[in-house]
Amino acid sequence: MIDNMIGKICLVTGGTNGIGKATAHTLAQMGATVVIVGRDAQKAAQVSKEIQAVSGNQNVDWLLADLSSQQDIQRLVTEFKSKYSQLHVLINNAGGAFMTRQLSVDGIEMTFALNHLAYFLVTNLLLDTIKASAPSRIINVSSDAHSSGKIEFDNLQGERSYSGIGPYGNSKLANILFTIELARRLEGIGVTVNALHPGLVRTGFGKNNPGFLMKIMGVVIPLIARSPEKGAETSIYLASSPVVQNITGKYFVDCKVTQPTPQATESAVAKKLWDASAEMVHLANAMPETIT
Repeated sequence: MIDNMIGKICLVTGGTNGIGKATAHTLAQMGATVVIVGRDAQKAAQVSKEIQAVSGNQNVDWLLADLSSQQDIQRLVTEFKSKYSQLHVLINNAGGAFMTRQLSVDGIEMTFALNHLAYFLVTNLLLDTIKASAPSRIINVSSDAHSSGKIEFDNLQGERSYSGIGPYGNSKLANILFTIELARRLEGIGVTVNALHPGLVRTGFGKNNPGFLMKIMGVVIPLIARSPEKGAETSIYLASSPVVQNITGKYFVDCKVTQPTPQATESAVAKKLWDASAEMVHLANAMPETIT
């Protein structure tokens, strides 16, 4: 067992499938205490036992939450804090794509709710624990789909137009803008924040969508995509490597800092998106501009 993560507590959302599961498995092999978050209690329990057996690490736990629900996120954080006093690595990994416009239980467009607002709310609610655990790391799984994204503040939820995969790119752009703004706000206190593109990966992603196109993608993607283990490499690198312990506010591809598209680095947009997100998740006291 590689043991450079012994003593570290890691929380991985979307940890029962694909990239999240592969990430959790490797971190457990490295000696970390790993908590996975899933929507299905039976599956989460099964995956945690599987990781324990294969890794030889019994410190693998699971928590239940539908991350498109703000109430579920609140409960998740409360349950985590009741069991753990520290959090050294938060990996915001859970996400989805919805070809037709759907609303969450909070009345928010589902892609935006799950892919962006969940990252924002989970992170902000856990920030006190993360800061108290410094040096600590926050890792946001984004995508190169951000390059096609745009942030339109009068159409954040696809109210005016909804174009299938378009909202997915918008949400992945939001992930990077959130990363950059959070890194700015946390500067100098021992907490790093980075985003990444995992590559095109063979997972169950998108299977929730009916239709001929999605069926075709389900056949073609496995032929050209990388394995979940390969897709998890950059998440694991950002969670564990001493090389990046002081790097923050960056976007990584294949374990290397990469320049995102220009719209992902607009600081004024990042700040405005932060304020809009805080309002949508009812966090009037979201982390202030500066830490004192």
